[in-house]
Amino acid sequence: MKNILVIGATGQIGSELTMKLRSVYKDGNVVAGYIRGAEPKGELLESGPAELVDITDPAQIAAAVDKYNVDTIYNLAAILSAVGEAKPQLAWKIGVGGLYNCLEVSREKGCALFTPSSIGSFGPTTPHENTPQDTIQRPETMYGVTKVTGELLSDYYYRRFGVDTRSVRFPGLISYVTPPGGGTTDYAVDIYYSAVKGEEFECPLCNGTYMDMMYMPDALRAAIELMEADPSRLLHRNSFNIASMSFDPAMIAAKIKQYIPDFKMTYKPDPLRQQIADSWPDSLDDSCARREWDWKPEYDLDSMTRDMIEKLRIKLNVKA
Repeated sequence: MKNILVIGATGQIGSELTMKLRSVYKDGNVVAGYIRGAEPKGELLESGPAELVDITDPAQIAAAVDKYNVDTIYNLAAILSAVGEAKPQLAWKIGVGGLYNCLEVSREKGCALFTPSSIGSFGPTTPHENTPQDTIQRPETMYGVTKVTGELLSDYYYRRFGVDTRSVRFPGLISYVTPPGGGTTDYAVDIYYSAVKGEEFECPLCNGTYMDMMYMPDALRAAIELMEADPSRLLHRNSFNIASMSFDPAMIAAKIKQYIPDFKMTYKPDPLRQQIADSWPDSLDDSCARREWDWKPEYDLDSMTRDMIEKLRIKLNVKA
């Protein structure tokens, strides 16, 4: 039986991961940790326990761990890339200061800890195609700086104190459940909403801007499978490249047009987002994850597009 605390449980990933964990660990507690002003609602609130857990307050983290006998923490608190450039001090406070609090509580209480990294941990001097697992990481955003720091700090706590830290580098994540949260890759979510609503989409990135992407069900499964993996097989821990698909705006628009022929897209690049996207990899080599814990994605661009359109039509009450 696992007792799990999800910090940031009402966020873009956390809300879906909490529900997925509750479906997997039915005999344990999966606690939705939230901050004031972002309280859980609906099924997220009704399906399991919830606690006020501000990642900047280690006492709140420790209290939730003690109350529910937590053995595993999923730390999903973060300020995403574009927002982090507008608020770099807050990005550091949440991304690094908050992680330090989680690591200290995990050390003191004997918890395993998952903290996602990102393709944002790479930079313009990183090989852009088939980016290796172990390579140069010199990001040019505060978001990326916090992710590289988090990887190093988590590895340190594993080596120095034996804390069971594990992580994946998420690519851009696409979901029909939660709205985008200020990430550079969020155009790949917005485009589906526009298409289903019959609106023309104004793309904030230039044509030919390739980035690694993943459908949320694969991302949730990756997080859980890594935490369940046999530790004796893990040569890496923080953090694994994981990959599913790589495309540019024209490719996703063309795929949508196969299902919604009247869909139209124009380009109006946002300089900040374009600069960030240009510094990130076009595609990732995830062979280490496949070898060390049998990672394998289930969705490609076609199957994701089909499912996104189907689910959004239901969510937005739009007929085909």
